[in-house]
Amino acid sequence: MNETTQKLVIEKLISVHGESQRERIEKGVKRVAFFWKEEDGSQKDFEEFCLQNFVSEPSLLDNTFKRIERNFETIIGFFHQIQRTLLEPLDLDWGKPLPVDYLFANYTPYAHLEEDMFKTKIAFLVILNFPNYSLEDKIAHGSTWDRRKWAEVNLGDAFTSRVPAEVNQKMNEIFVSANNYISEYNIFMGNLLDNQNRTLFPKDLKLISHWGLRDELKAQYANPDGLPKQEMIFKVMERIIDQSIPKIVINSDSYFWNPFTNSVFERKNGNLIPINSEPENGVRYKHLLSTFHAQKLLDPYVPDAPTLIDRRFTKDRKIPEKEVERLLTSVLSSPLTAKVGKLIEKRLGRKLRPFDIWYNGFKPRGLFKEEELDKIVKEKYPNLEAFQRDLPNILIKLGFSEEKAKFLSERIVVDPARGSGHAMGAQMRTDKAHLRTRVTKDGMNYKGFNIAIHELGHNVEQVFSLHGIDYYFLSGVPNTAFTECFAFLFQNRDLELLGLKKEDPMEKHLHALDTFWMTYEIGGVALVDMKVWRWMYEHPDATPSQLQEAVISIAKDIWNKYYAPVFKVKDSPILAIYSHMIDSAMYLPDYPLGHIISFQLEKYMEGKNLGEEMERMCRLGSITPKLWMEKAIGSEISAEPLLKATEEALKYVKK
Repeated sequence: MNETTQKLVIEKLISVHGESQRERIEKGVKRVAFFWKEEDGSQKDFEEFCLQNFVSEPSLLDNTFKRIERNFETIIGFFHQIQRTLLEPLDLDWGKPLPVDYLFANYTPYAHLEEDMFKTKIAFLVILNFPNYSLEDKIAHGSTWDRRKWAEVNLGDAFTSRVPAEVNQKMNEIFVSANNYISEYNIFMGNLLDNQNRTLFPKDLKLISHWGLRDELKAQYANPDGLPKQEMIFKVMERIIDQSIPKIVINSDSYFWNPFTNSVFERKNGNLIPINSEPENGVRYKHLLSTFHAQKLLDPYVPDAPTLIDRRFTKDRKIPEKEVERLLTSVLSSPLTAKVGKLIEKRLGRKLRPFDIWYNGFKPRGLFKEEELDKIVKEKYPNLEAFQRDLPNILIKLGFSEEKAKFLSERIVVDPARGSGHAMGAQMRTDKAHLRTRVTKDGMNYKGFNIAIHELGHNVEQVFSLHGIDYYFLSGVPNTAFTECFAFLFQNRDLELLGLKKEDPMEKHLHALDTFWMTYEIGGVALVDMKVWRWMYEHPDATPSQLQEAVISIAKDIWNKYYAPVFKVKDSPILAIYSHMIDSAMYLPDYPLGHIISFQLEKYMEGKNLGEEMERMCRLGSITPKLWMEKAIGSEISAEPLLKATEEALKYVKK
């Protein structure tokens, strides 16, 4: 739409609605013009639409907002239910999916939503009447806005792109494919061989990469003889990263595999017979490259955030990229990393190995063998139904009132996960949040319980920030790091929920060291994720093999900069093992942010009731992280509390 027409429409609207509406009119008309296409109508149609649909009368604007809010909750809520239902055969442990399940999973009810909103002119009405504000504006002025204004600002974010339905559909297909690849990436641990052809793990132990492998590696710190198992898991991870892992051992228990020599065997007449096998050979990086190409399809249609990097930081996280990197490097480059590393060496009685980024000996659970914890959990939760029934008791133990625990548990459904587990919130208040966790045939094990408590933290946040919110467009939290922080708050109390926690004057110091080391580990992983996406945008025509080489190189570079000085080992690629990198499109920075924020909240909540404080905080809703933190605890996001607590802890924890 040409500028002459825009100016004409703006002046006509100002003459009708007054000079006081100039800013709204100018913003609205210009953005409508930006998205208006020939198929939407002529210049005259554009003019008539703006003149007829701009609203300035307060009560009419109020009723318009309320009607949009009601209808959006209905549309998005039911679409979300449909998509969740269609994905259940792939997301839930219902047995092998049928071929038709993959076809339905590729369908998304959202594919045409944006297009339909523009065709019906609903999107144009929203754009015209509810201005879009930049992240800079939100940070600068957000503290002066009331709740209703914030809800309107979030509504103004609803249509910042106009993506063709075929692009949305294609993106969904690519991400479903990547997710399926990750969800089915299991290693049968009982089929792994050491160099003496011995198996070290139970025959029926099947672990998903990377979550299950990492958690099993962590569990072995409580086992005096756990080092060989950790070394074996670490070698499996390296094979996955460099793609030398044999294809036929992925998600299959038909063969035996020595990850050290990379030899594959089949058992015949009680003997191990070597067989030839092809490596996976880049499939991992083909999926990563596909997710990049999916985002590239979207880029041209999001003018104010034309890359995934822009979208993740300015729209999703609402924290500038440089600020996130500064927070991460404030931990990674801290001299405390070497001091804590020395302490871990002393506790282990050996030199650090690269996989000791997952050292969990500061946790109380590190005092228990995995088998002990499994036995306790399986007796308590022989099936998912038992865990579902116990939700009110769990929530009461966490500090929620009996009434609030009932309210929350009635709005959370527990499902058997095919993958590692996740939490899926509702999108309308008549729906329920879903908690997914893995359960073995003989009951829930400790890993499943630990994941379930983490996901429960997500679910409780999801229920409070939807059902307890005053405006639908304020539902949620500022970004996923905040829901992660609540998940960590819950997860840190898992042993307490099992009745295993004992009062320990050193507990707060051990917790600080544990959080610091976890943040140190995942902070590097997040930097790899960020730099890989920068590399892909700089090399848009890269092949999977070139991407594989780049990912490993970036992982090694970050390792050498921040970890090699502590571990005294160079060129480890281990930071590239996380599965999120393949199917979650730069989600990983939310984890270290979550740890940093979680620790700040923990410090604030000392002596306070978790249930009451969490509800109050979740009701703040989806505003900027900076403003949320100021209202929640009175300070901005900072790693300083964690660094100070770690420094203090080192004075007391000597071994």
